[in-house]
Amino acid sequence: MTSLTLIRHGQANNTATTETGYDRLSDLGRQQARWLGEHMRATGAGFDKVVTGSLNRHRQTAEEWGAQTYTVDERLNEVRYFDLSERMHAQFGIAVPSTHEEFIDHLPLTFSAWQEGKIEGVAESFHDFQTRVSEVIHELAGTGDNVIAFTSGGFIGMATRVVMGLDIGPFTRAILPIMNSSVHKMHLLPVGLTLTQFNAVPHLEAPERHVAQTHF
Repeated sequence: MTSLTLIRHGQANNTATTETGYDRLSDLGRQQARWLGEHMRATGAGFDKVVTGSLNRHRQTAEEWGAQTYTVDERLNEVRYFDLSERMHAQFGIAVPSTHEEFIDHLPLTFSAWQEGKIEGVAESFHDFQTRVSEVIHELAGTGDNVIAFTSGGFIGMATRVVMGLDIGPFTRAILPIMNSSVHKMHLLPVGLTLTQFNAVPHLEAPERHVAQTHF
C-alpha cells in the first residue's frame, strides 16, 4: 500500500520573532530528530524516497534523522506565519503572539482573516497555499513509492484539511496540537488519499523524554 509519511521538523528557534530567525533547529530539535530516526530504524520503517521543504529546519531535521540523500521540494514549505502576524498587527492592531496561550487565540483569527482575503499584501493567498499542499501530497502519494517528507505544522494541518475535508475551525484546531518531530501518515486507498496516523511521537513516549514533547 502506497504511503506518505509527513514529519514535522524538530523544535526550531522558539525565541525568534521573524521567519529567518526561526528557521534553524534548537539543540533539542536536533535531538528529537535523531531519536525519531533511531526509533524508525529500530522498528524497521523503510522508505523509497526522502523529500524535504527548502527551509533550513526541514533539511536539518532530515539530516539529523539520518537521511543520506534527499530531494528538496519548495511546495513542502510552511506558510509565512510571522509575516501574516505582522500584517494583522499593522492592519488591525492585533498584537503578535508572544506565548503559546496567545498563539492559540491568534492562529484561528489570523487564518480566518487570511482565508477571507482580509489581510492585504500577503505573499501567498490561502487558496494558493491549499492548492500547492493538495498538489504535492497527491503527487507524492501517487508515485507508487513509500515517501517520507519533512515539513512544518501548518503544512501538515492543511494536508489534513485537504484529505479530511475540514472547515476552517477544525482545521486550525488540528494545527495547534502538532508536536515537533511528530509523525503523520497518509495512505492511498481506493476511496482516495486517507489520513491513517496523526501527531504520533513514539520516540518521545518514554517517561524521561516527556519533557521533549514540544509544540514550539
